[in-house]
Amino acid sequence: MISITGLGIICAIGNDAPAVLDSLRNGRSGVGAMKYLQSKHSYLPVGEVKLSNDEMKQMLGVETAAPVSRTSLMGAIAVRQALQQAGIGSVEGKRVALISGTTVGGMDVTERYFDQMKSDDSLLDLPQNNECGKSSREIAAMAGLGNAEVCTISTACSSALNSIILGSEMLKRDEVDIVVAGGSEALSMFHLNGFNTLMILDKERCRPFDDTRAGLNLGEGAAFVVLQKDAANSLAYVAGYGNRCDAFHQTASSDNGEGAFLAMSDALSMAGLKPEDIQYVNAHGTGTPNNDLSESQALKRVFGDSMPEVSSTKSFTGHTTSASGSIETVMCVLAMQNSFTPGNLGWKNQIDGGITPTMGTEGKALENIVCNSFGFGGNDSSLVISKSAPKDEAKADADCSFKVAAEVLITDAEELKGLKEFVSPMESRRMGKLMKAAYLSSLRALRDAGVETPDAIITATSRGMLEISEQFLEDIISNGEELLKPTLFMQSTHNTLSSAIAIRTKCHGYNITYSQGDESMDWAMRDAERLIRTGKAKAVLVGCFDESTPTFSSFVERAGKEAPAPLYAKSVVLCRC
Repeated sequence: MISITGLGIICAIGNDAPAVLDSLRNGRSGVGAMKYLQSKHSYLPVGEVKLSNDEMKQMLGVETAAPVSRTSLMGAIAVRQALQQAGIGSVEGKRVALISGTTVGGMDVTERYFDQMKSDDSLLDLPQNNECGKSSREIAAMAGLGNAEVCTISTACSSALNSIILGSEMLKRDEVDIVVAGGSEALSMFHLNGFNTLMILDKERCRPFDDTRAGLNLGEGAAFVVLQKDAANSLAYVAGYGNRCDAFHQTASSDNGEGAFLAMSDALSMAGLKPEDIQYVNAHGTGTPNNDLSESQALKRVFGDSMPEVSSTKSFTGHTTSASGSIETVMCVLAMQNSFTPGNLGWKNQIDGGITPTMGTEGKALENIVCNSFGFGGNDSSLVISKSAPKDEAKADADCSFKVAAEVLITDAEELKGLKEFVSPMESRRMGKLMKAAYLSSLRALRDAGVETPDAIITATSRGMLEISEQFLEDIISNGEELLKPTLFMQSTHNTLSSAIAIRTKCHGYNITYSQGDESMDWAMRDAERLIRTGKAKAVLVGCFDESTPTFSSFVERAGKEAPAPLYAKSVVLCRC
């Protein structure tokens, strides 16, 4: 049994769990005018944490005058709260893992100092573009977990929920004693402008599942839960979970919500529950026309006539992107403990073919809750949280062996000419070097292994789509947040590669991206081996993909380190024997 023994949260509606609970029960939204983010698009409402960076530093006792990312500060605050509630003081002698989900990492600092960093060597220690793993290490250090094993998951808006899933798996396999899992994400010009180029930001407070919905409001925040196995002080239990890929489009969901349907179905199956056993669903519910209708279809496919109460809490907090899964998990536990369902703020008009959300119910006994988190690239994850200890899970075969069925390495841009074997010239022209290398190495490895569609796709990347992200950041700075290209933002997330390969191979299976520096591939291989050994997959595609740019190489070299390779793509297919 995986127990949630502590929780911590900081978001637009409160700086701790009691404040968040009070806002949820009284219908107080935290979405409003920008205060701390400096942007030309200040007319857009956002869900900001109501603290300055200096105030958060004071809360944490951080004395440095150097800039520290809001991602790291908020994350450390939430982790400390979770550890305190769980009654965990010293972790000496314990195997502890901190698993954090993020996409922007320290981008809020990078974008403020990017031009200065090019010439001022004193700024080289600041968070650098796309290195998400650095923020996770900062969170661990500030929260007193400096000796913990640290892992960063970057699957866009499902990152934090996937962190909880990974932590639960590690505990089940006795790889750790304590897991602190969740996510943190700060507002930045990078992703505010990115979402704005996609024309999916509402100029008013968002209205999930409403027929007049016009988009989402971005938010920020952090939440973490302490997970322990067979603990006596459980607040709730992680009863089941599912991670699937929609394998449809990089930013849109399929009409029938296939990925969401599969993820929810897997979560219920693992928990040993039927649709009628669920009393509440905390929906992903972004307020975009595409998501809300797609998720509605998935919910109807899963629950049919047994539809539980459903609501989205994003009209309270804004869409906190990579942190949303853990923020909403904490809200689900609070709702369960206090017998109420949060209302779907702003809903008035029924969507034709959509679900009808709840406006909130008091005195509602909640035994089992589903929490949904869906990310770019169709990275769809669902979690079942139960009030009582779940039934014993059926033991998976733990004796499965595996072999490396194929391995392909690409480090020379000249080799990319071979992509024409798999991709048309027209399609290839729209790809950057790293995308081409990832496609070529993956498709060759699958061909050599005799696998058409893998059961799972796992990606490791330290910096992700660095060239594209750097170009988008340069455009924001030089163009003053105007005339930006949506195609750049669409391909900027770390899980772009994993999702693109899933779409190409029509893989609806498990899909995850690790981004913990040089350790990323180790985490990816551990996960792949775990899937095969436990009988959850027969063939897993694992890829390690990274690139460098002249600007990034200059940062590294000026810091006295060896510049990374311009291009690296390694794909491995592991198969069950």
